[in-house]
Amino acid sequence: MGITTITMADTVSPEALVRLMTWLSPAFPVGAFAYSGGVEQVVADGDIHDVVTLRDWLASLLAHGTLWNDAVLFAEAHRSVEDAARLADVAALAEALSGSAERHRETMLQGEAFLAAAASWPHPVLDMLGEAAAYPVAVGAVSGGHRIAAETALAAYLHAVVSNLVSVAIRCGVIGQRDGVATLAGLEGRVLALAAAASRSTLDDLGSATIRADIASLKHETLATRLFRS
Repeated sequence: MGITTITMADTVSPEALVRLMTWLSPAFPVGAFAYSGGVEQVVADGDIHDVVTLRDWLASLLAHGTLWNDAVLFAEAHRSVEDAARLADVAALAEALSGSAERHRETMLQGEAFLAAAASWPHPVLDMLGEAAAYPVAVGAVSGGHRIAAETALAAYLHAVVSNLVSVAIRCGVIGQRDGVATLAGLEGRVLALAAAASRSTLDDLGSATIRADIASLKHETLATRLFRS
């Protein structure tokens, strides 16, 4: 008897797919295009200067940095949509973990904008969060409220964030669009693996070791010429 393998994509309903595509589209009004997550500073320092160094930098963020922590916070928010106190705790923790003033503005302003736009899909979780929450908490909670599987929602969220950082590198003149697409293709497996791992994580799994990325976020506050707000 043959064995049928069911992939994550096979289990995504058309409704969930369309909502994720809308919520995480570059056209969704969260202002992601205005933020570089410190990548602009890293380019200025010369640590990202081609497609290889960009890919390695993003892979480190996914495995050991802010993207991993954001994924853990996303998953906790996703599973907390029926517990207002638990959701409030993870929202407070996510805000407290912002490592710099720019990082704080980036995640909180994007989260606030996401919640405002997501009001077009009314749900009680929006009232639980109030007007603002860190971006991964906002997307995680809304996805959970609409019963979109955590792993699926995480994969879409992480892909959108990585895509924006690749766009930053393109706009900084480090790579072209073809290399940008190649970078996304090369990181696809890591994004899917991280989504799977983070969907099973707990807050005990929080932790990062990308100190240079944290320093870059701090240094960007004084970068003389800037295209981005972070």
